[in-house]
Amino acid sequence: MIKILVDAMGGDNAPQATVQGCVEALENDKELYLILTGRQNEIEAELNKYKYDKKRLEIVDCPDVIDMNDIPTEAVKRKQSSLMTAYWMLKKEDDICGLVTAGSTGATIVGGQLILGRIRGIKRPALCPAIPNNRGGVTLLCDCGANAECKPVMLCQFSILASAYAEAGFGIKNPKVGLLSNGTEEHKGDPLHQETYKYLSQMQGINFVGNVEGRDIMLSECDVVVSDGFSGNVALKAMEGCGKLVLGVMKKEFTSSLSAKIGYLFARKAIKRMRSQLDFEKFGGALLLGLKKVVVKSHGSSKASTFSASIANAASIYRNGLVPAVEKKLEAIDFSTLIPEEN
Repeated sequence: MIKILVDAMGGDNAPQATVQGCVEALENDKELYLILTGRQNEIEAELNKYKYDKKRLEIVDCPDVIDMNDIPTEAVKRKQSSLMTAYWMLKKEDDICGLVTAGSTGATIVGGQLILGRIRGIKRPALCPAIPNNRGGVTLLCDCGANAECKPVMLCQFSILASAYAEAGFGIKNPKVGLLSNGTEEHKGDPLHQETYKYLSQMQGINFVGNVEGRDIMLSECDVVVSDGFSGNVALKAMEGCGKLVLGVMKKEFTSSLSAKIGYLFARKAIKRMRSQLDFEKFGGALLLGLKKVVVKSHGSSKASTFSASIANAASIYRNGLVPAVEKKLEAIDFSTLIPEEN
C-alpha cells in the first residue's frame, strides 16, 4: 500500500472537497491508503455521504486548523493543527510516502523545512506547478512563490529539482530547461539572472537551452522554466487570469444573441476540448520540491477533482522515485567549484 497523508481541513472548501477528493482517489487507485488529519466529527460527517473502502482510510483527530491569517512561523508550533500533525507523522513514520494539502502556503513551506527537512545539499525548497502548454503536455514552472529572493545557486538547484520532476512525474526524457527573463539574449536580465545564465550554461546533468520570456512559458519547447519565486508567482497568476478572461469573454459572446448560441452548438465539442487542455487543475497542485518526502500543495480554492488529482500525482511521483532521482543528480554536481560560495 502507498500511504498518503491528506490535510482534510486545508483549503476554502474543506472538509467537503477534501473528503470527496479522497473518496475519488481511493476508487481510482486500489493501492492507496489515505490518512486524513483534521476534526474527526466533521470529516466523518462528510464521509457518511459516500461509499468507500473503509480498510484503506483512517482519521487522525486534530482540534486546530491553520488559517490564512496565521503567521507561518508561529503556526508551526501548533502541533495539534491538521497540517502540522500531518508533517510530524510524515517525518516520523517511514511507511508514509507523501502529503497533500490546500492549506496556508506559508505554513506548508515553513513546516516542510523545519519539520520534514530538505534533501541534503538543497538550499531552499521550491513550488513547482505543472502548466498546460501548446504541445498538449506540461511545462514545469519552478519556483512560483516559495522564495521571493533567490541566489544563483538556488536557481541552479531549481533546475535539477524540476528536471527530476519532469522525468519522474511526466516521463519527459532529458527535459529542456529555460531561465525566465525579460529577453532571450544571454545578456538580458538583472545581475542575478545574468550570473545564473552563466552557471546553468556550465552545469552537467541538465539540458539548458537559454532564456525564456514570460509569453513563451506555455508556447516554447521548454519542459522546465526556472524562476525566482516572485517573478514565477506573477507569471503564474497572469496566466491563470488570462485563461479566466478568455473563457469569460467566450461565454459572454456565445450567449449574446440567438445566432451566437446556434454557433456554440456547432463549436461546443471543440470548446470542451480546449477547456480540458487549458485546465490548470487537472494536474493537481504544485509540488514542493526539495523536501525529503513528497509534498503537494493544492490551491486553496481546489475542488474535489483537484484533490483527487493531487493525491494521484503524489502517489505517482513516489512510485517513480523522485527523491532518489534528485539525490543522484545532486551527487553529479559539485556546486562549490561551479558557483562561488557567496552566490
